[in-house]
Amino acid sequence: MLIISNNVSIPDDEIELNAIRAQGSGGQNVNKVSSAIHLRFDINASSLPEFYKERLLQLKDSRITKEGIIVIKAQQFRTQEKNRDDALQRLQLLIKSVSIVQKARQATKPSRSAKRKRVDSKTKRGQVKSLRGRVTD
Repeated sequence: MLIISNNVSIPDDEIELNAIRAQGSGGQNVNKVSSAIHLRFDINASSLPEFYKERLLQLKDSRITKEGIIVIKAQQFRTQEKNRDDALQRLQLLIKSVSIVQKARQATKPSRSAKRKRVDSKTKRGQVKSLRGRVTD
């Protein structure tokens, strides 16, 4: 069972894990051992709350297909167990990232004293720069 938060978790039967051969260099061992993990998670068929489903489907993430399936390929480590843990952790982070709701930004205007301070500092800086000029008699 993959725990997302205190009241949200995903049963193991909803996550499909397949062992595949890893890509890239690794010598003779990479051709014999299936150490990479291919994780597939169907958002629409899952038991996640509707809030999570909607937010996940709205994400512009290359790991989410048009059909609403999250595909994660983990091949960073040499062992299958570490790659499985890495894939599950990445799925957990992806789902947790959707649960955070950004606070709406409220447009504000600078106060009159802030405007005055800004202009005063600019004129003072201009005076300092003008005093750096050539000295005349």
